[in-house]
Amino acid sequence: MCEHFVAHSERPFRIDELFPFVEKLEQYGIAGFGWGASWIAAGGELASYRDVRAFRDDPGRRVIGRIDTTSLLVHLRRPSRLSTRTLADTQPFDDPAGRFAFSHNGDLRDYRARRRAFQADGRIHGRADTEVAERWLEDAWRLDAPVDELLRALHQTFGGQANLAVLAGDGRAYHYAGNGENPVFTFRLGDLALASTGIYSLDRSFFRYVVPAGTERHLVQLGSTAALA
Repeated sequence: MCEHFVAHSERPFRIDELFPFVEKLEQYGIAGFGWGASWIAAGGELASYRDVRAFRDDPGRRVIGRIDTTSLLVHLRRPSRLSTRTLADTQPFDDPAGRFAFSHNGDLRDYRARRRAFQADGRIHGRADTEVAERWLEDAWRLDAPVDELLRALHQTFGGQANLAVLAGDGRAYHYAGNGENPVFTFRLGDLALASTGIYSLDRSFFRYVVPAGTERHLVQLGSTAALA
């Protein structure tokens, strides 16, 4: 029941410009069990923040909101298994090499065998299926590989309902639509381009309740990736 989105603009924007949208996405998306964000920092590197509190309850969001960036990924948690409500399982996950940040919405079906293998290598720190997908993506990531193909291959490998978001170290933002229970939409807020999950409502209520000001609205087809850059 998580929700997440990516955003990009050619001009730097303060992260809190999107906080009204984040608040409504958390409210109508039935999230509120932790949140996190990754962004391109002033030096051009990826930075991130995570907290187990709801976005609305976390005073740390005020510090994050003052940051300027051009690309952003935000994840709002509602874990399928509440036993995973820990900081180690809070998204987005960071690639240790700084190549990308990754988040997931839905349930990955075939992750247990790979979890055991990654755990044996000392690469698993929490209990969520998303961390397993992150480790797989670390191994699959290549600079010459199109990100949309990597995300499609990840979904084919693990199966299940899976919307996948990536913020790459070069500032490109991607959102793969693979969760038939939660559509993904692209739209604009002024000069910001966004791709977001749609609050587990199989209609356009997302635009009625969460982002009525959104323009240039499009549904991302299942199995496709929206790229913002």
